[in-house]
Amino acid sequence: MTARVRTVAFQGVDALGVDVQVQMAGGVPAFTIVGLPDKQVAESKERVRGALTAIGLGLPGKRIIVNLAPADLAKEGTHFDLPIALALLIGLGALSPDDVAQHVCLGELGLDGSIASVAGVLPAAMFAARQGLNLICPKSQGGEAAWAGELDVLAPDHLIQLINHCKGRQILSAPKPQLAEEEALYPDLKDIKGQESAKRALEIAAAGNHNLLMVGPPGSGKSMLAQRLPGLLPPLDPAEALETSMIHSLAGHLQDGKLRRRRPFRDPHHSASLPSLVGGGQRARPGEISLAHLGVLFLDELPEFQRATLEALRQPLESGRVSIARANAHVTYPARVQLVAAMNPCPCGHLDDPQQACGRAPRCAQDYQSRISGPLFDRIDLHIEVPAVSAADLTLPPPAEGSVEIAARVAKARAIQAERYRTKGAAIRTNAECDGELLEQVAPLDEPSRKLITQAIERFRLSARGFHRVLRVARTLADLEGGGPVKQINVAEALTYRRVLPGR
Repeated sequence: MTARVRTVAFQGVDALGVDVQVQMAGGVPAFTIVGLPDKQVAESKERVRGALTAIGLGLPGKRIIVNLAPADLAKEGTHFDLPIALALLIGLGALSPDDVAQHVCLGELGLDGSIASVAGVLPAAMFAARQGLNLICPKSQGGEAAWAGELDVLAPDHLIQLINHCKGRQILSAPKPQLAEEEALYPDLKDIKGQESAKRALEIAAAGNHNLLMVGPPGSGKSMLAQRLPGLLPPLDPAEALETSMIHSLAGHLQDGKLRRRRPFRDPHHSASLPSLVGGGQRARPGEISLAHLGVLFLDELPEFQRATLEALRQPLESGRVSIARANAHVTYPARVQLVAAMNPCPCGHLDDPQQACGRAPRCAQDYQSRISGPLFDRIDLHIEVPAVSAADLTLPPPAEGSVEIAARVAKARAIQAERYRTKGAAIRTNAECDGELLEQVAPLDEPSRKLITQAIERFRLSARGFHRVLRVARTLADLEGGGPVKQINVAEALTYRRVLPGR
């Protein structure tokens, strides 16, 4: 008899069905796992053997073959421990095939029989729900799986608990969906004195989900401004929270299986490698740009990143997804992020200060800024200078308006955008995602505005992409004023946020 238990393998954010088949036959005693297992899966037999010994069961002296079908799909991860153990228990007669026939199972086993958390429970639960099946997962992740919808979730803490539940000697209570408790509030913009122009640009970026580049000397507050951007953004709605949580579940970043409504904020160091930023590696895991999906990706010291790493961001910033092609895998992860970058104008950072600038200025600035390619530069909607804070600004009292007031205006502008695109039947929610024919519909220009932007295109040699990005920012400026038509003053202000780097 061949025992079968359902589980999954992961390919990007997609969960693919895997059939764990166990056969016990005569011959030289052996325990073999086939079906393209990686090192973690191959080691599963020792963890399973130890777990079964801990509950008083031993493997018979037979030739045991575990087949993970389909055999041409690479299997990786420790979550195959539990389905392999359950299939062995069926083969030993300790469980009936009907006990787990309608369940997708995943979990890592300890040598004492405990069931430890694994990556990917939420995508597995979504897969099970689509297939009309139920789920067996670790107890610590039952709340995560419960978000998947109409399915029964069994979340045991130990292998013996699951056996007792199947035998009717113990009842496992159904886990409930859990949200992570709100952490401390985001830093407030009231902490930043001066920099009113930068705060205005930050509000525009938050309202329209626009990419932002800040250029200024060290200590001018660029990082402080970026860290306060998430506090201006509206929380994730339930569908968005589920979407981002699937990625974090695959990466193993969901603490205690609790979903979060706060938008992700990722700030990798400039020494980050290309695979760590866009995803990849031998197992094609999601990178920082996918972990920041529907949130903020902050790149400080932008020119210090490797050139190839920055260039790899160009396609995801346009398409909202990142495709990772490897010899043994081709996966796609969502990557709709709001890019916020900061940089000094030159290596020393004091280009505009004659008392501190080096003797190589302005050549050193041109060389430093040329590390950023024109196409990447063109994908950033807002470019602002953040000058050094004056002594007079530092002695001023805190500003009257902080993050709460600005966030309220951002929420109103985003609600206007969401309603506009809903009535248009578009699958977007912010101006930064609008393009092409739809952009011309939602941001028609009157004659003075058309004349102004035509002159700007000719004078500043704006690309077609740059032209569309100016229109998007102008549309956001109009939305901050109540959602009326785009006016000449909106176009004029939007044009001031293009190309601040000298020599470009």
